[in-house]
Amino acid sequence: MRLPDRMQMRWEAWSLDERLAADHPARTIWAVVERLDLSMFYAAIEAREGTVGRDATDPRILVALWLYAAVEGVGQGRRLARLCEVHDAYRWLCGGVSVNYHTLNDFRVQHERALDDLLTQVLATLMHEGLVDVKRISQDGTKVRASAGRQSFRRRSRLEQMHAEAKAHLESLKAQSEDEPALSAQQRAGRERAARERQEKIEKALEQMAELEAAKAEEQERKRRKTISPARVSTTDPEARVMKMPNGGFDPAYNAQIATDPHSRAIVAVRVINHGTDHGEDAPLRQQVERRTGQKVQEHLLDGGYVKRENIDAAAEAGAAIFAPLPATSKDQKPCLKNPNDSPAVAAWRARMQTAEGQQAYKQRASTSETVNGDLKTYRGLGPFQVRGLDKVQCVALWSALAYNILHFAEVLLA
Repeated sequence: MRLPDRMQMRWEAWSLDERLAADHPARTIWAVVERLDLSMFYAAIEAREGTVGRDATDPRILVALWLYAAVEGVGQGRRLARLCEVHDAYRWLCGGVSVNYHTLNDFRVQHERALDDLLTQVLATLMHEGLVDVKRISQDGTKVRASAGRQSFRRRSRLEQMHAEAKAHLESLKAQSEDEPALSAQQRAGRERAARERQEKIEKALEQMAELEAAKAEEQERKRRKTISPARVSTTDPEARVMKMPNGGFDPAYNAQIATDPHSRAIVAVRVINHGTDHGEDAPLRQQVERRTGQKVQEHLLDGGYVKRENIDAAAEAGAAIFAPLPATSKDQKPCLKNPNDSPAVAAWRARMQTAEGQQAYKQRASTSETVNGDLKTYRGLGPFQVRGLDKVQCVALWSALAYNILHFAEVLLA
């Protein structure tokens, strides 16, 4: 029998580079990162005259870590920090530089503009190689669970009461800190910081409450309802909204809108919103694609949730043809092929979707958007979100999209 002997001392000579296979994905991620322009990340840490500075972690390391984490579906800073200590791939990316979860978490959500620029850089390279063409794009939204509990949603009266309590608690802590000499300065600061953050979150919730109440009043007037459910806002993530999820239930969530090129299946635009409906979300994605690529979107594939007459008219004015399923009539549940109130753009859309060419083009939407969104949510860390707030959630979505594009087009990006 060969028995384990875990107390035997061993002397082994090895380097981090020797521990990682030559074709490991972490090496690919690092090679791509070295070719990207990270000047926007470096601008935040560059030396400034008259300001005391300190050593900073190379942004290349942090960018590579979060990209590889997204490739592996790792979405928590604490877990990533632990992997940097025990996992050879993450240790290789760090190259002996220590990182903590505070640094990782802050870096992940503080560079939205820089991440947006990286996605544009990647698309520019793919377009230069002739792989991406945005004359036709496919779009779909996917609901992603937010980092907020359903029980954290409160009405205005309760929020105002909680705000008064939080304000009084903060004032009492400031008074108590002077009467408790046994507490250290760090303990006092920690207690006050927690109370202050609690108060700020409730204030943010009250701000969101005003916006949500206005939206509900508009909905009540538009649908001519006598009563409507009162507005509720979360005290932990005020910008999250309760949405109907794919499983039929209702949970706090965000709506991630993803646009892709049906030919290459590259992600060409990302936008996270905090309302459940997709109405009107086609125009912002077209504009984002055109800003990134400098090309004009001519055909836009959408599902039925985007279909609205004014949106089709707006797309036609912008020079884009909408490909979306025809809505069913209320009588026989058959597709509405003609309506006397149609504008020329809507009539053209109905005619287009009755042709074999239009139906064949629309089939690309399901085979592109559905699978890409599924890949992001299953393998690239797109939820459930571990961060709170629209800006931070947008950053997480950009990391996932970047990881997806880099992983699928690594050979081209390194050519």
